[in-house]
Amino acid sequence: MTNRTPLPELRRPLVAILRGLRPEEAQGHIGVLVDAGFEAVEVPLNSPEPFDSIATAVDAFGAQALIGAGTVLDPRDVDRLADLGAKLIVTPNPNAAVIASACGHGMVSIPGVFTPGEALSAWQAGASALKFFPAGVLGPEGIAAIRAILPAEAPVAAVGGASEDNFAQYIAKGISIFGLGSSLYKPGMGRDELKQRALGIIAAYDNAMQAVRAA
Repeated sequence: MTNRTPLPELRRPLVAILRGLRPEEAQGHIGVLVDAGFEAVEVPLNSPEPFDSIATAVDAFGAQALIGAGTVLDPRDVDRLADLGAKLIVTPNPNAAVIASACGHGMVSIPGVFTPGEALSAWQAGASALKFFPAGVLGPEGIAAIRAILPAEAPVAAVGGASEDNFAQYIAKGISIFGLGSSLYKPGMGRDELKQRALGIIAAYDNAMQAVRAA
């Protein structure tokens, strides 16, 4: 039996993707996001000194939010992240070794998938949720078509094309998790601008959820 780590209950399943974040920005920027209502934060490993940023984030906000890394390609990096106390592993591909390592550490793993075969393989390997990327290419209809052949309990995320402009279209098709990258944060962005973008995304998500429930 696969030792799958379930995705924790989040008030809003929105993952902030902070590609390019610098270690000296980590505490202030992630603090802004947590205050705005984000409960999951991903620092991609192709950011400057990402392990330092993640260590700072875990120390400051690990009790309040799901903190971890994106663009994880090597199981050895999963071990290093686990030692830091990170709880989230996001990958661009369904790497079975990385997923297995995350499972072994009790970490949430969200691998990137695009095809039905990739999605099924990632779920069978022990993924906590499936990240469809680039979501904008598949669209809500394309993801929903693939979701129809997946186990009903498999949580589905949309990243790359899903934003505050179209949350409701994806939610209506059963996509429940969203990763927000450049629509939320770009390298060098100040905290004031990040705060405004974060609050706008939170409000858009809440409004989309209300609209879908009322439909």
